[in-house]
Amino acid sequence: MNRYPLWKYLLIAILLAIGFFYTVPNFFGESPAVQVSPLKPTAKIDPALLGRVEQALSKGGFKSEGLMQDQSGIKARFGDTETQLKAKELLQAELGKEYGVALNLLSRSPQWLASIGALPMYLGLDLRGGVHFLLQVDMKAAVDKKIDTTVGDIRGTLRDKKIQYSGVTREKDSVVVRFRDKDTQTKGVAEIEKALPDLDLRAQDDADFRVVARLKLEAVNRTQDSALQQNITTLRNRVNELGVAEPIIQQQGADRVVVQLPGVQDTARAKDILGRTATLEVRMVEAHASDPAGRNYDPQKLDQAVKGQVPFGTELHYAQREGGKEALLLSKQIVITGERLTDASPGFDSTSNTPVVNVTVDGQGARVIQQVTREGVKRRMAIMLIDRGVPEVLTAPVIQSELGARFQISGFKTTTETKDLSLLLRAGALAAPMTIIEERTVGPSLGKENIEIGFKSMWYGFAAIAVFMIAYYMLFGAFSVIALGCNLLFLIALLSMLQATLTLPGIAAIALALGMAIDANVLINERVREELRNGNTPQAAIYAGYDRAWGTILDSNVTTLIAGIALFAFGSGPVKGFAVVHCLGILTSMFSAVMLSRALVNLWYGSRRKLDGVSIGQVWKPPEATPAKSS
Repeated sequence: MNRYPLWKYLLIAILLAIGFFYTVPNFFGESPAVQVSPLKPTAKIDPALLGRVEQALSKGGFKSEGLMQDQSGIKARFGDTETQLKAKELLQAELGKEYGVALNLLSRSPQWLASIGALPMYLGLDLRGGVHFLLQVDMKAAVDKKIDTTVGDIRGTLRDKKIQYSGVTREKDSVVVRFRDKDTQTKGVAEIEKALPDLDLRAQDDADFRVVARLKLEAVNRTQDSALQQNITTLRNRVNELGVAEPIIQQQGADRVVVQLPGVQDTARAKDILGRTATLEVRMVEAHASDPAGRNYDPQKLDQAVKGQVPFGTELHYAQREGGKEALLLSKQIVITGERLTDASPGFDSTSNTPVVNVTVDGQGARVIQQVTREGVKRRMAIMLIDRGVPEVLTAPVIQSELGARFQISGFKTTTETKDLSLLLRAGALAAPMTIIEERTVGPSLGKENIEIGFKSMWYGFAAIAVFMIAYYMLFGAFSVIALGCNLLFLIALLSMLQATLTLPGIAAIALALGMAIDANVLINERVREELRNGNTPQAAIYAGYDRAWGTILDSNVTTLIAGIALFAFGSGPVKGFAVVHCLGILTSMFSAVMLSRALVNLWYGSRRKLDGVSIGQVWKPPEATPAKSS
């Protein structure tokens, strides 16, 4: 009656083993480390950089406890914070401005645990300290910018097709184009629809032969989403300057961005970096080393520039290549700036099916590009990013033909390169203004205090529950406490698997989950007591207690789960983090309180054929009524 099949015990054992291995990394603690990551998009994380870091540390007499390379950079582990700080200063001086050197904390858990994905949870801002910003993106400004760009695009399209028009003006959220006659209006509408598919055109039969152009709803949504993603990319690029090891920059809602910088205490400097602007420039290449015959350039110019004699009207720059750096002699004359760039997206060439970047500029930029490229076919055109006053050549493609408002940048091997470059081209400046609507600073000492208070409250609560359950329900109470401990094991393991960020509300949700988990065991134990009071045998009471309490446990947990899902759906920030831990805690508690505790009871009592009683505390029975005596 009260025996589990073997597969259930095996399932529980496997889940306990998995929970143990994924929970353990959270108890090894953290060691101070230094993280080296590239600040420039052209700089790479490769074994050569790992060798430079190792050589610099060896030269300075620093012995690291381990060096590792991953996607975020090179990380060196040290035994104490004093060595960590000195190593940071040394590496910053040795590597220069191309790389950012940040302080970090790495888990001390063994490498074999990390190899199976057993990693500790991240600590949130309120537990580690740092600064928090909530920024509001001005979506209306992004759409206004798109409409202003559309005015120039329409003028350029009509001018290129030699269609005469009386004027192109913006009126609120629409663009009005006036023509001289009906035929010209018809031709203009056809060409505008072909060149600008994002516009909804309405021809008016009036004296001015007007055409009212408005952005389609999907184009407005795409513009707003692109502006938000571009701003996030721009912020992520800028945060690198702060040397933050694990920044959190993510979208919140439709028009907000959360920026959390753990370990940063200088709010003024962080605000200055986040509000910084960067620009893009397009210039013509006057000479480069890979020109085979010097057909389009004067080869002596580059030699003179490398030797220090830069010709008048030019500048010497270097572009990053696979084999190293390539010297480029660029004209000081700027073709266009990033203000003319309206869009950049990754794609594929229609003929060769190779990865390319599709670039779109506004009407005025298109006319300039058209004139310059017409005269510069087979020459190279450099695209530069000027950030913090430091210019950097992102790419210098060869002009294959005359270009216009839309052109392609080719020469890439993978789609990852085109995606990164398209983001960089859009990330020169913010796509739409942002305002800081919330900011707060958490000190590291307060974060440490939050950790101590949070975990103390959780362990004290667990201890109090354990004492009460064992004192009141005896052996069944001990089984309930073991199930409660396994519930905590499963919950922490799940959060570690998801690589969740543990915050103070998350610790509160764990403490709440413990209290709610024991409630199910109280219902079961009381139901078993009730069955014993009704005169059932111990085995029958155990079976009925678990079976009949399941419906009540399911109902109560489902209603609480609905509340948690509502918190997750409509909440934000700490509320959403609390909801995630709360919902996971409900799921783990239902498994541990019912299936795992019953497995323990079945192991202890299920094999006994004759059972006189169970250790579940005092079972109170109502006194039997004495029959009344007849007179």
